[in-house]
Amino acid sequence: MVFKCNCTLHFFFQLCSQHNAGAPHSKQAFHRMAQSEFNLDHEISWFMLPSYWAKIIVGLISCMCFANSYDGDFVFDDSEAIINNKDLRAETPLGDLWHHDFWGGKLSSNTSHKSYRPLTVLTFRINYLFAGGFHPVGFHVINIILHCAISVLMVDVFSILLGGLQYSSKGRRLNLAPKASLLAASLFAVHPVHTECVAGIVGRADLLCALFFLLSFLGYCKVFRENKEGNHFSILWVLASVLLGAIAMLCKEQGITVLGLNAVFDALVINKLNILELIQKVLHKDKLLENVGLFKKGLLFRITLLLSGGATMLCMRWRIMGTGPPAFTEVDNPASFADSLFVRAINYNYYYSLNAWLLLCPWWLCFDWSMGCIPLIKSVSDWRIIALAALWFCLIALICQALCSQDSHKRRILTLGLGFLIIPFLPASNLFFRVGFVVAERVIYLPSIGYCMLLTYGFSLLSKQAKKKKMLAAAVLGILLINVLRCVIRSNQWRSEEQLFRSALSVCPLNAKVHYNVGKNLADKGNQTAAIKYYREAVRLNPKYVHAMNNLGNILKERNELQEAEGLLSLAVQIQPDFAAAWMNLGIVQNSLRRFEEAEQSYWTAIKHRKKYPDCYYNLGRLYADLNRHIDALNAWRNATVLKPEHSLAWNNMIILLDNTGNLAQAEAVGREALELIPNDHSLMFSLANVLGKSQKYKESEALFLKAIKANPNAASYHGNLAVLYHRWGNLDLAKKHYEVSLKLDPAAPGTKENYSLLKRKLEQLQKKGDA
Repeated sequence: MVFKCNCTLHFFFQLCSQHNAGAPHSKQAFHRMAQSEFNLDHEISWFMLPSYWAKIIVGLISCMCFANSYDGDFVFDDSEAIINNKDLRAETPLGDLWHHDFWGGKLSSNTSHKSYRPLTVLTFRINYLFAGGFHPVGFHVINIILHCAISVLMVDVFSILLGGLQYSSKGRRLNLAPKASLLAASLFAVHPVHTECVAGIVGRADLLCALFFLLSFLGYCKVFRENKEGNHFSILWVLASVLLGAIAMLCKEQGITVLGLNAVFDALVINKLNILELIQKVLHKDKLLENVGLFKKGLLFRITLLLSGGATMLCMRWRIMGTGPPAFTEVDNPASFADSLFVRAINYNYYYSLNAWLLLCPWWLCFDWSMGCIPLIKSVSDWRIIALAALWFCLIALICQALCSQDSHKRRILTLGLGFLIIPFLPASNLFFRVGFVVAERVIYLPSIGYCMLLTYGFSLLSKQAKKKKMLAAAVLGILLINVLRCVIRSNQWRSEEQLFRSALSVCPLNAKVHYNVGKNLADKGNQTAAIKYYREAVRLNPKYVHAMNNLGNILKERNELQEAEGLLSLAVQIQPDFAAAWMNLGIVQNSLRRFEEAEQSYWTAIKHRKKYPDCYYNLGRLYADLNRHIDALNAWRNATVLKPEHSLAWNNMIILLDNTGNLAQAEAVGREALELIPNDHSLMFSLANVLGKSQKYKESEALFLKAIKANPNAASYHGNLAVLYHRWGNLDLAKKHYEVSLKLDPAAPGTKENYSLLKRKLEQLQKKGDA
């Protein structure tokens, strides 16, 4: 059975023979459709191209917008989701992906964010394996390709949403709104709010979700193709659509909302259900509900299948989670922690208006909108209430038009546009559960479909009224070009953390996390003075920002400003008693202040809160070494190497302590064990070579010294100690050579100077004996 749409086609069918296969056979039939309805394409002064050309153009402009991000770095959340995620590495069993969250943690853990996206992580893993490591280019290229593919698919999606679902006599789907679908797809392809999803590698979750979301929708459209048996619809395609929706959900949770949209599409487009008429009949308890189409054409059966599929997905998802919803903090989403229901509701609605504004005017974009970026609205006197009023005025007006319009074509477009705008946004709305962000540009990737659809429809209405349609078309083209330029600028900012973090300073100057990230980036580059400034500002903006306190305390500790460092770190652990890193750093500061008992207590508190903490065991060992508690020090360092076998500093300290205490055999055994685990560590080679030299194993010691020097030729101590070895061994000429190299690298080395003087005297004595 062929389901006819409610749209008319006008004179442009004269060109459609180039656009749609099978159109000539049905042109007259469609032309005879009711011509009183508003013709979307007829009013749009825009290009009309064959389908394949439209898709090529949309694909090219979408690529052009974000192509300059292909060689960007791993930035922001990429570090945790990719670089530090063990699920990407070959040694991690593939099955672990199905029990871990997006960040590689156990999904059943109470500390997990519960973001279950195993298929997205699987694509990261494939990227990692093919690239042979963490090389960001391959990751970025895949993101760009995915966005291009999605943008191309949008041509088909918008052709259905704006033009309806019709098939030719040969069974091929027709694009009944070629100009409108091209415009809407172009608006989607170049929208700057998509930059985070495309240029940020972590955004692949949204891209993959959107891809399978659209495939599920397009698959559902195939349900209604007439087949040879004459069935009204295909159950197999309904099930295929549900399966694709499940795959979308395994890429990102938002994917499940496609089932709701499929149901809306089925009711409004396929069954031409009039929502207002249905509501009226329900209110009047009309017994003839079947007349409105609810039970016609299998609608109820298909919706039951969709609901059953969705319920099954949610049950399985909840079972896999193992525990309740994730535990977020007040800084993540302050409105959700407000005591007053009024404050919560008003701020949620303000967040919705901000999301709408980002769709309308995507100029102020920020990688993070938390931590004071958006102060809470606490009273109705706040001028920002105007934004809420504007949002709901527009939404109510659109809803009224969607329900009450006599034009079925207009009702369908507005309802589907609102559906695509609102339904995919529901998981991020705080209505069903608390989310871990205030505003996130990535979550409006899918809702932007509805926005582009409504914008295109608005443009068609303006074109209908405008006398100078070409000027209006030029204005829209100008908007597209401005968006392309904004995408290029914004994707360039996402290429490095420094540019990304600094770009946020002007957008969210009240966001403590922005200042923290700028400071961290500067500290990583060695600019501690500038980093201190930004860390202090982060703490000023958020006096409970323990991570900023910890990092600032660390820098002050390195600059020997120990009193202030201790105060900051003490405050951090007071605010967050289980902050293990701050406890460890506090212990280091207390050790430097020679308050050894307090330092030991701080280290053990850190280990209490983080059982596997090799760095803390290492620092505890240093404390015990300072106190001449050698056995305790060795035990602490051994714990560090058990937890982290590649902990070079712990191995080195064990070798040196055993060497200094005369336990040469044990020092040699530890050194050999360490080199088996870390064979290319030149510092370990150097330490073991010293031990072997003292044990008079000169040949083996020489080989290790030479290997260490080859790895690090500018280490003066390496040359100096090798010279000592040659001096003891009797190879005086080689000793002289390496003493001189060592002194050239470090002229102030006192031990080397003394040894070199002794060697020269010995050489002079030998020369005198030879002369005699």
